[in-house]
Parts: sequence; C-alpha cells; structure tokens
Amino acid sequence: MSTGNPLGQAARKATSIVKYAAIGANAIGTLTVLVLVVVMNIDVVARGVFHAPFLGVVEIVIFSMILIVFLQLPDVVRVNRLTRSDGFLGLITDLRPRFANVLSRCIDLLACVVMATIAYATFPEFTEAFESCHYFVPPEFGPAKTGDFWEDFWQATARCHYFGTLGVFTVPWWPAKFAITASTAVCAVLFLLKVLIGSEPVEGPSMAEHPSDTDPTADGDKSP
Repeated sequence: MSTGNPLGQAARKATSIVKYAAIGANAIGTLTVLVLVVVMNIDVVARGVFHAPFLGVVEIVIFSMILIVFLQLPDVVRVNRLTRSDGFLGLITDLRPRFANVLSRCIDLLACVVMATIAYATFPEFTEAFESCHYFVPPEFGPAKTGDFWEDFWQATARCHYFGTLGVFTVPWWPAKFAITASTAVCAVLFLLKVLIGSEPVEGPSMAEHPSDTDPTADGDKSP
C-alpha cells in the first residue's frame, strides 16, 4: 500500500498502533501466566507441607485463563499464529497465487466480521458489569461516598458484579469482560488490516527492511 496518500499514511499509523497494543496485551497476558504459576505453586506447597489448601485457587485459575487467552489473542493474530485449517489454501498458493490471495483476504474478512460481532455483543456486558460498581456516580445502595479516593474505590469495587465463590474468593467481573471486548475489537482491526494489505505479519513502521532484502549487492559479492 502506498504511503504517499492519506489512506496509506492512515493505514501505517493504524498498523503501528494495533501492533503495539497487541504486543502490550501479550506482555500483560504473559505476566498473568507467571502470577498463575506462583499461585499454583503456593497451593501445592500449602497442601503438601501444611495440609491447608490455598482457598480460591480454582476460581483464580478460571479467571486467569480468561485473561490469558484474550490478552494474548491479538498478538497471535498479528503474527499469523492463529490455529486454522489452511491445507487447501497452501495447496493452491503455488498453482493459483492470485486466487489464493483473494481467498485468504475473504477468510480474513470473515474473521474480522466474527471478531467485530463478538466485540459488539460483549460490550454491553462490560458496561453493565463496570457500571454496577458505581465508581463515578452515587451508589444505589450501601454507604455513601466519603471523599477519600481509596476508601471510595474499595467500597465501589465491593459493589461490583463479581466472579467466584462468596466467602472464598471473589473478583469483579468487569476486567474479564473488558479483556474480551477489547481483545476481539483489536483482532477485528488486525483482520481488517490483513484484508487491506495482505496476510503478512502486521509490523509497525519502525520495522524497516534490511538492505540485503532489497539490494542483492548490499552484502554480497561485488566482484564483476
């Protein structure tokens, strides 16, 4: 895609933004994996040594898996590692490259529609879960706001729609809902970019080509 026109420049900026968003979400997902490993090891030690299991491990694992899957999904899409059956596509690539390219873009367009539909369907669930906390508006029940930021924050968090077992482990639902909505929205944008510029891994403008990739004499034998 040419970068000398506004559409090309906008595409490059969008590519850069979604690239770093996907990488950042992937990093957060990786940290979540590390936290989950620590929690599970603590539970193993607590069960084996102290005969006292760490309460809430099952709930933590379930909640963490939601975050891990959807936080790492955009980067998987970005680098073309999303699991799919592409045997037929690979077969016809050498025989009919143009048809294979068109078919690949159609598949990406369908994936974009699916991801956008999921994001659209889950956004109301996220807003409902977030608004149930009453972070920014007076609560419908419970103690009124005190004016102290942290005290009001923890009181609002306690009012949120929660996931888990009451009395064992509970956590607000809205971070998981937000991860699902935001992740699928980013994936939809990534698939749309693949429809526009092809199915190569989405890279930002900082990923310049190596001279040897474009100039055969850059590092090669320059003898006549």
